[in-house]
Amino acid sequence: MSDAIITIRRAASYDHEAITRFNIAMALESEGMRLDPATAGEGVRAALNDPQRAIYYVAELSGSVVGQTMVTLEWSDWRNAFFWWIQSVYVEPTARGKGVFRALHTHIRDEAKSSLNICGLRLYVHTGNRGAQAIYRRLGMTECDYRLFEESWPRGGRASV
Repeated sequence: MSDAIITIRRAASYDHEAITRFNIAMALESEGMRLDPATAGEGVRAALNDPQRAIYYVAELSGSVVGQTMVTLEWSDWRNAFFWWIQSVYVEPTARGKGVFRALHTHIRDEAKSSLNICGLRLYVHTGNRGAQAIYRRLGMTECDYRLFEESWPRGGRASV
């Protein structure tokens, strides 16, 4: 671990470009998916402008944003509380192995645990992303018994011809 100080904070509107760039890089690196920069940028901007959609946290190392995580809510009627879903995890390659994601995860976990209406953290990870899975296990997360199913379509529900 590096001696550099990692600072975690909630993202602000001025982090838009970095977060968009990270999301595009993450999709390509983890799933081989090429995101449309305009759409990705609009999605980031929408989340930054509306914390009901999502909250981004960023990690700074030596004054530069080098990592991010997004949190969204899932209501659990069984627990009468929210799960925080950790999404859009990305750390710049030059900052990996320096504890950046560990700092992000610890900050988010501590914030969630201090709230009476948060009952846990969840995340999903691409099945082929073994490196991320190992990191999540080292941080104390366990694979659960749920499988993720999806039905997706182009934005607005209109199929492309």
